[in-house]
Amino acid sequence: MKLKYFIPSFIMILATLVSCSDIDDSFFNEIRVSSSYVAIDVEGGTTTIDIQTNSAWALDVSEIPDWLTVTPTSGSAGKGTITFSAEATSGGRSAELHIACAGRTQNINVIQGVTVASPATCAEVIAGPESKTYRVTGTVKSIANTTYGNWYLADETGEIYIYGTLDKNGQEKNFTSLGIEVGDIVTVEGPKTVYNGTVELVNVTVINIEKSLIKVESIDPADATFPKDGGDITVNLSCKGLGVGVVVPDNAKDWLAITSIVSGGTPAVVFHAAPNAGGARSAKVTFKTTDANGKEYTSEATLSQGGSIVETSVADFLNAAEDDTQYRITGIITEMYASDSQGKSFYITDHSGTTLVYRAEGFIEAGAKVGDVVTVVGKRTSYRGTAQMGSATFEQLKHAVKKVTIAEFRNLPDDTNAYYMISGEIVNATEENTKNDVEQYGNFNLKDNSGEVYIYGVTTGWGGAKGHFGELGLTWGDKITIVAYKTTYKGLVEGVGMFFTKD
Repeated sequence: MKLKYFIPSFIMILATLVSCSDIDDSFFNEIRVSSSYVAIDVEGGTTTIDIQTNSAWALDVSEIPDWLTVTPTSGSAGKGTITFSAEATSGGRSAELHIACAGRTQNINVIQGVTVASPATCAEVIAGPESKTYRVTGTVKSIANTTYGNWYLADETGEIYIYGTLDKNGQEKNFTSLGIEVGDIVTVEGPKTVYNGTVELVNVTVINIEKSLIKVESIDPADATFPKDGGDITVNLSCKGLGVGVVVPDNAKDWLAITSIVSGGTPAVVFHAAPNAGGARSAKVTFKTTDANGKEYTSEATLSQGGSIVETSVADFLNAAEDDTQYRITGIITEMYASDSQGKSFYITDHSGTTLVYRAEGFIEAGAKVGDVVTVVGKRTSYRGTAQMGSATFEQLKHAVKKVTIAEFRNLPDDTNAYYMISGEIVNATEENTKNDVEQYGNFNLKDNSGEVYIYGVTTGWGGAKGHFGELGLTWGDKITIVAYKTTYKGLVEGVGMFFTKD
């Protein structure tokens, strides 16, 4: 749906049109260093950097390790030089120091005995060999995990995934101590790997963090979600740059518009969403500003809108876009996901395919097991390039399937809503009113040690159409398991159901 009040000129508001009232020009002059990265040879030595400040400065001497000598550790306004010295070392070591000046803080990263990688762009990392160590500078686009430090870094040439970020002491699981936020310009160094097609730098060392000059401070409403019937969201910003630009992605322009921009002490952008008759949707909007030298800084916010739950097959779910749309899938639990210590994850299969349902809330309480027919609701997500259902809810235990022998199955009452799991060998049916067909429909007798039963029309899985049994490639003598209900036709006991596994 096109918004008749949509304002194309608002998609990018030029910096000359909107000014931040709290611009602090001294931000660029209070403290400057020639390099925030200091490398000392493994054999020992001395390295210097230049410093220029407009008032007195001082290093936090408590951060200087015993192996490192820094002189001077303080100084007055003007230009100067800081010297870093260390003796030889047999291994790698590093330190993060901080220089304070007039309320501002400059990070200095010192390393010794660590192999220094040549600077590379994201595109060069993507095209380069695995295991090589790269140093890349880019903008933090999104953060996936705040414990290990998994996030996306992008420059003008492409985007790579950072899988694991070490803190200033080289330790894992302390990402939040670095204070990295979306929009920051960060330099990292680490080895490249490729996992399921995703290019990653693993367990990176952070060389430098340049805080973004624009930041999303708050969103109203706080959950950043438009009503399904349409409405407004206000994004409040802080800005230390020259103006604010706003970009709405092309694929959201038919439902998301910028209706106003409020300048002043706290710039604010008001977005409007049209009513949503389809599935849930979202858009990542970008806010931009520049410094006095024209360097661009960004921040982002994801705005969502609720929608209907989309009923779908597994195959269509796997081919869907990765967004906020909620999908409903019904199928058979074919396997538990052993890597989930919480015991909430499993694989669900229908006639079209299989997908992992990751940590479905309510699964354990429902008492569902392998073989049961269930319904789940969740988003199309992925892990290292492999599609799965995330943010999942276990909606219904549709059929609790009990495994029985064929003799037990034959004695059950007829009930098209009660499903059972039976296993046996595909053999010829000889009873009256039977026919044999393994090429198309799947009509045959299933035989185990307790007896035989006629199977009429086996589908390839839950929700599948009859007449496709031949696609499974099964034939006489194969041993299979099916999920079926029991019925009787003209005195003939039948099992009608779907393929589960070949035994």
